[in-house]
Amino acid sequence: MHYDQCFGCGDVESGLHMRTTVGEHMVVHSRFTVTEAHQGAPGLAHGGLLACAFDEALGSTVGNLLRKPAVTGKLETDFVRPVPVGTTLYIAARLDGVAGRKIYVSAEGRLGSADGQVAVRARALFVQVGFEHFTTHGYADALQRFRSTTRESKWDINP
Repeated sequence: MHYDQCFGCGDVESGLHMRTTVGEHMVVHSRFTVTEAHQGAPGLAHGGLLACAFDEALGSTVGNLLRKPAVTGKLETDFVRPVPVGTTLYIAARLDGVAGRKIYVSAEGRLGSADGQVAVRARALFVQVGFEHFTTHGYADALQRFRSTTRESKWDINP
């Protein structure tokens, strides 16, 4: 239910190609494998790219659990340990709360497996928006393609 040109989860050649699933206790699981194209320091993932992966995982949590369009208002990341190239980061994200249009989510990323060492933690505030946010600020033709491939009944398009 996401846009196919999304850098995080879409079919963009240089993108992250992240996929998510909803597991037990409403935990949303994502995986991201760090490639050489994702490095900052030699052999290590770029911190900004890791933040991007967490933005995607946290946003997917909002989309999968609430089925409402929302945008990132604030993203905070804690880099606990380096993430080497070739490593798969297993991200588990949770919905922490909703207050009006504000949606709070958090996640942990573990190295190599779902029970591996914690490498990154993140928290975010998302803000629920209506589809007019995307028509006002984005490409109208791209939004039309997105809406035609998405079951709109899953989205609450009223703010």
